Amino acid sequence: MTTAQNPFSPQEIASEGIKPEEYTEIVRRLGRHPNKAELGMFGVMWSEHCCYKNSRPLLKQFPTTGPRILVGPGENAGVVDIGDGLQLAFKIESHNHPSAVEPFQGAATGVGGILRDIFTMGARPIALLNSLRFGDLDDPKTQRLFTGVVAGISHYGNCVGVPTVGGEVYFNPAYSGNPLVNVMALGLMETPEIVKSGAAGIGNPVLYVGSTTGRDGMGGASFASAELTDESMDNRPAVQVGDPFLEKSLIEACLEAFKTGAVVAAQDMGAAGITCSTSEMAAKGGVGIEFDLDKIPARELGMIPYEYLLSESQERMLFVAHKGREQELIDIFHRWGLQAVVAGTVIEEPIVRILFKGEIAAEIPADALAENTPLYERELLAEPPEYAQTAWRWTSDSLPPCNATGIEIGGKLQTWQDILVTLLGTPSIASKSWVYRQYDHQVQNNTVLLPGGADAAVVRLRPLNSSPVPNPRGVAATVDCNSRYVYLDPYEGAKAVVAEAARNLSCVGAEPLAVTDNLNFGSPEKPIGYWQLASACRGLSEGCKELSTPVTGGNVSLYNETFDDQGNPQPIYPTPVVGMVGLIEDLDKICGQGWKNPGDGIYLLGLPVQLRSPQPPLERGAIESNLERGAEIYKIELGASEYLATIHHTVAGRPPRVDFDLERRVQKACRDGIRSGWVRSAHDTAEGGLTVALAECCLSGNLGAEVNLGISAQKQDQHDTRFDEVLFGEGGARILVSVGVENQENWESYLHRTLGENWQKLGVVANLETGLMVSTTDNQEIIKISIADMSNVYDQAIAQRLALYANT
Repeated sequence: MTTAQNPFSPQEIASEGIKPEEYTEIVRRLGRHPNKAELGMFGVMWSEHCCYKNSRPLLKQFPTTGPRILVGPGENAGVVDIGDGLQLAFKIESHNHPSAVEPFQGAATGVGGILRDIFTMGARPIALLNSLRFGDLDDPKTQRLFTGVVAGISHYGNCVGVPTVGGEVYFNPAYSGNPLVNVMALGLMETPEIVKSGAAGIGNPVLYVGSTTGRDGMGGASFASAELTDESMDNRPAVQVGDPFLEKSLIEACLEAFKTGAVVAAQDMGAAGITCSTSEMAAKGGVGIEFDLDKIPARELGMIPYEYLLSESQERMLFVAHKGREQELIDIFHRWGLQAVVAGTVIEEPIVRILFKGEIAAEIPADALAENTPLYERELLAEPPEYAQTAWRWTSDSLPPCNATGIEIGGKLQTWQDILVTLLGTPSIASKSWVYRQYDHQVQNNTVLLPGGADAAVVRLRPLNSSPVPNPRGVAATVDCNSRYVYLDPYEGAKAVVAEAARNLSCVGAEPLAVTDNLNFGSPEKPIGYWQLASACRGLSEGCKELSTPVTGGNVSLYNETFDDQGNPQPIYPTPVVGMVGLIEDLDKICGQGWKNPGDGIYLLGLPVQLRSPQPPLERGAIESNLERGAEIYKIELGASEYLATIHHTVAGRPPRVDFDLERRVQKACRDGIRSGWVRSAHDTAEGGLTVALAECCLSGNLGAEVNLGISAQKQDQHDTRFDEVLFGEGGARILVSVGVENQENWESYLHRTLGENWQKLGVVANLETGLMVSTTDNQEIIKISIADMSNVYDQAIAQRLALYANT
């Protein structure tokens, strides 16, 4: 251990995101104090964004293997076998903090980064999806962030020529200062072999290819691993600047280069730029890399090693080539108008050695930067935090009484129709057409189901040899997360995220295959934050095991917190976004969510509408014992629902528990019905429950529905089931499907055999003029509303709020 004087002040060390004890460990490993460049290298590589020092122990519990998994966690993207010689690469990444500071470029470069993860594997990008979270849309700041992020995504995706085919957008005050921008990409392998990132071959040349290096994006990885403050908003150098047209050339050049067989390994220069790519390639290959910064094409004068090493300039890659074939690769990149230089060599000693102006600017063991990084196994709370325990004590008994007419809130009667209209106009539920109409979702001509038309995106799989196939096949993809569920119960909420993602794929007829996840959480250094993270990881793991959807990789984004004016941290809702892909064997056997034909039968799969007998109230101790024991109670819930949050301004209760046995059976029934040609439309019930799902099917198909709930308005008073629970309660593994008259006998026979009593015929699809009619068995009309009245609210909710913002 060196006794030399520390050349850095505590403030300088902290500014690199390094804790005092971590700096001590750096000195121990090096046997000396680091220089400025080396300190910066450790700062970015030991950040949470790069090394997952708080989350890695939790990620080990995820299932990562399966019969279709070709590449799991640890590479640039996961890869699954989808048959007929085709392989699908897919991955999700976050660009949260950059988007909070500079929404357009933050979101745009998020798209560019995830695309590079895909084509670095040797896959051609075929689709993009995104999962977005913002604050209250009535807030001008939120509107600025929202419009900027959407513009950035559309700009990059449209220009680079990859369709944005699906996604989700939610609005909640919890994200006011810290929006979430998660982007998922899919790609079809074009190379004979999957391109890996581990360097190999002592003496092989290391090539820098793509764009030039500047000072943009300096220290972006460290920036992404700290809470947002007022000072963060001025940290624009940490936000990268992208060029989608250059990236398009980079895609073509890389795929052409990979097909030559001259490339040994490849790595995208994303977070931490040259530092990350050199150290990860060396560490994964068990070798070293010597790299000369003087060879790097720079776009700015006077750059020093610290700036070269920490720059996150976009559209750059690092290759290891077979010795003697480097010029072949350089010629390819030059032909595409891109930079390409031999900047380094693979060496035997497992270190990263950086040269600058003929001298060693940095020399660090590769393993110390990329593999043997700090690891924090934090102590889990012995019991759930007080906020959760308080929320779990909530029951629907605290709500005003209601009947078949409606509910009195604040001294005013609101009919169920009024409440439906309010929910349809809530930005999180309302149509996202304002968003996806800005995206080119049909470029490449493979998008089968358009955004807004189905529960998941469906993309045609074109065989690489372009030979005709008897049954065209497709891949389905979705991104999902109900973060209110996860906030109120991270374990159950995370299980529900996986279940909903699989349900959405099943609703288009796809067999769920595998998962990529994006864990967006607050600070793990705080007991509640770590409890949320650990509990959610446990729930995700269980959900993926239950539904046989292994995790192939993903992203962890922690420290999503904003300090208010008083210096108090305000964390986001815990938001573990699940991106899931599924396989469709025959594109002629898929369906969307909208009704197809008047007269078709409407069926509810999953827990049917039912009246529960009254139960004596439990004492507080019994409630807590029941919750602690985790009793298996599967029912429709108002707790954690959109109805409770929007109409009653209450975030409380527990999310509905997931019955995985019922989920598997319901989802299989839906898929079988679609493949048999019986089911013409399918849509899962999610936020807003059964009634909102019915309305969405009407709006999507531009047809009405006549629905009988199968319960009596007169007898309802004799049971403890509430009408708002029947209409707007959530959970129950539910899917709404429509079936033609000619197939209903076969369909119902199938349901009796496979679902038992867990289905219900609700009514029939009606013509446009009928609208949505919901009634009881004693013919009491609960809801009667026209398609036009629903559409005026649903379709215009977001645009009208933005118009008000534009006029102020």
